[in-house]
Amino acid sequence: MPEQTTSSEKPVSKRVRTRHFQTAKDSGIRITGLTSYDMLSAQIFDEAGIDFLLVGDSAGNNVLGYDTTVPVTVDELIPLARGVAGAVSRAFVVADMPFGSYENSAEEALHTAVRFMKESRAHAVKLEGGVRSADKIRRIVDAGIPVMAHIGFTPQSEHGLGGHIIQGRGEGEAALIDDALAVEEAGAFAVVLEMVPAEAARRVTERLRIPTIGVGAGPHVDGQLLVWTDFAGFSTGRVPKFVKQYADLRGALTDAVTAFRGDVAEGAYPGPEHSYE
Repeated sequence: MPEQTTSSEKPVSKRVRTRHFQTAKDSGIRITGLTSYDMLSAQIFDEAGIDFLLVGDSAGNNVLGYDTTVPVTVDELIPLARGVAGAVSRAFVVADMPFGSYENSAEEALHTAVRFMKESRAHAVKLEGGVRSADKIRRIVDAGIPVMAHIGFTPQSEHGLGGHIIQGRGEGEAALIDDALAVEEAGAFAVVLEMVPAEAARRVTERLRIPTIGVGAGPHVDGQLLVWTDFAGFSTGRVPKFVKQYADLRGALTDAVTAFRGDVAEGAYPGPEHSYE
């Protein structure tokens, strides 16, 4: 996206826009997304051709040391989003609106979205909730700010949902479809489906005009999004079932740090080649 490439081809350098998401769905081109919380990872993902980067409130678990995403604030996320947005030349940058920054009213939601657009230079915002958040999405979109919606399992509602519970099973599929149609009608340019059965995600994808982005939603969606520290083997603790780990960065960094500590202890570093005359 904007044009289909193979893994061996150099990614197209043209800036990704919201219209490219729709073009991708209409053309059957898979959309790729990763989270990013800093300049260096954003540069790597951008150069590799990832279509969009989400500055997620998952920074709470991966940067800020929180147990959940709930404590994350707007003031904490804006500097992270600013670093990511300033580092990319192609990828579309989406900033997460954290818990407590949009629930009270559509006007509060717009105020938060404007802050992200002005202070972080992100290209869009994301907020959780389907039917319950439709009025907030509509208000933000009417102001000219693109919105990516998020339904299914919504981490900010983890306590209300009773934990990490798969959504959209059985009778819950009808509510999932209602949520999807509500955010599309409200003007969202794409919707994240998190932790829903693959067949339910397929039916939602078939019903919607806008692209669906899966996070543990199976293969029958228009794109895939992963938390980068999970897919690269950098995280600690439980890795979700739906994550494929493409690297072991934690192991590689541990080996490097251990070697550095040993070299210093033995006096092998710094050597003559690392010293100024």
